Amino acid sequence: MLRSRYRRIVTYFARVILSLLWWDVILRRVGFRKLSRRNREKRLTRIAVSYRHLAVQMGGVLIKMGQFLSARVDVLPQVVTDELAGLQDEVPAEDYKEIRALAETELGASLGQRFAHFEEEPLAAASLGQVHRARMRTSTTPVRESEDDEQEDLIVDVVVKVQRPNIEQIIHTDLAALRTVGRWIRRYKPISRRADVPALLEEFSRILFEEIDYLAEGRNAETFYANFKGRKDVRVPRVLWSHTTGKVLTLEDVYGIKITDYEDISEAGIDLTQVAKRLFDTYLEQIFNHEFFHADPHPGNLFVEIPQGGEPADWRLTFVDFGMVGRIPTNTRAGLREAVIAIGTQDAKRVVQSYKLLGMLLPHADLELLERAEAAVFDKFWGKSMSELTNIDFDEMHEFAKEFRELVYDMPFQVPQDLILLGRCVAILAGMCTGLDPQFNVWESIMPFTQQLLAEEVTGGWEFWRDEAVDLLKTSLFLPRRLDRVLDIVERGKLKVAVPELTRHFGRVEVGMRRMVGALVFAASLMGGVQLYLADKFVPAGILYGGAALSLLWVIFARPRRH
Repeated sequence: MLRSRYRRIVTYFARVILSLLWWDVILRRVGFRKLSRRNREKRLTRIAVSYRHLAVQMGGVLIKMGQFLSARVDVLPQVVTDELAGLQDEVPAEDYKEIRALAETELGASLGQRFAHFEEEPLAAASLGQVHRARMRTSTTPVRESEDDEQEDLIVDVVVKVQRPNIEQIIHTDLAALRTVGRWIRRYKPISRRADVPALLEEFSRILFEEIDYLAEGRNAETFYANFKGRKDVRVPRVLWSHTTGKVLTLEDVYGIKITDYEDISEAGIDLTQVAKRLFDTYLEQIFNHEFFHADPHPGNLFVEIPQGGEPADWRLTFVDFGMVGRIPTNTRAGLREAVIAIGTQDAKRVVQSYKLLGMLLPHADLELLERAEAAVFDKFWGKSMSELTNIDFDEMHEFAKEFRELVYDMPFQVPQDLILLGRCVAILAGMCTGLDPQFNVWESIMPFTQQLLAEEVTGGWEFWRDEAVDLLKTSLFLPRRLDRVLDIVERGKLKVAVPELTRHFGRVEVGMRRMVGALVFAASLMGGVQLYLADKFVPAGILYGGAALSLLWVIFARPRRH
């Protein structure tokens, strides 16, 4: 482990966590809510700037994490995502001599022997490796499209992806530091009750080590190529296995216009709204039809290209970098399918059912309240474009939050391990589609797919209708017995009505009163201690300071009593 690197990362996050606790937890709970809110944007900007500088200097996993966070426009404030967005293009290149030495060791010959030309200046630099353009010698360019295909094509222009030297040691160090930080965060109950932070970090570790196995990435690229082989509007590079090892990957050069270069795409005569639509549709196909998806759709991995001699209408969406891919388990696919149909048909009950199938709900979740909230979401927000959703009036959101304040307070959701990559992918995808088309409407885009899934459900055979009939029969048979049981309870005077929302409301009022009393004790003890200290009465002053500290802790960690 690189000790100094470990200490630097842990120290940085310790400072950030302490700052957030002080401003957003302690001060807010002792009555300085307005002060905390007033300078929040500046504080978050400073944190984002400092993280970006640290990531650029140190590279490794920190850049990977920053790139992920820059796409979470659905979770993080814009001041943070805007600042971190620079990490997509700010990764410093590795020294060419070291890259050449590693590549020649892996390929067993000099680059001059293996390639007709190899560019020293990298085409792209990523957190774990970097890409160089090269030209193959014509005698070594035949490549099979797949192992079962006898047809051979010639590939001359290629890109060579070379791993950064010592990247495994850097990853081990960074992950050790993040595990330490994860143990700290795990102590914060609002996070620990929704996500198993150590498990998430272990999953992240597995993904990272898969990314530095270039033989696995080559196999992923072949699978992706086979899945889209019949589509002319999607392009995937082919792998040259003769020039590929565990740390060097050689692929067909398919680079085009970067998907975030909006002006260049428009100048090429390509409609940005169509790019957003094709990108979204392509991912629906990957997730639901292939059950295998490109899990790292950041701007450096997606391009728009017009075939040589083609027209703008012939443009293709191009994917590169297949180190991070996701697979959809059968149970997860069923839940996702249920969610898509529920959203497309505005069925709030079915949305909640999809949450249950996906394992997203905590055991204490109030399903009835959640269903009412989903119905209200459909009523208020269904059909709005991303631009309209972004610019929703604050008062409207406040009223919605007020109506479902118990749900907002409890937030009965958790992060299932199967959905880590998919959730990350969808979040990035939403940001990219909105960037291409501010009026992008996810509701309209999902409708054709919803109709397809509904058609499959209805025509799915006699099993579907059998299950529906069995459910209806069960309900009919047991309804009289359940009604009789309820009437018996009423007659015996043992009917109990539980009102969890009211109970929680009184609990919060109780906590508020206790905190107010504690704040008064804190203020009185602190002021008394200051006065005694100025009068050189150090021992009594110390006692009052201790009382102030205890009352402050009582205010911060006050919880409703269990009844």
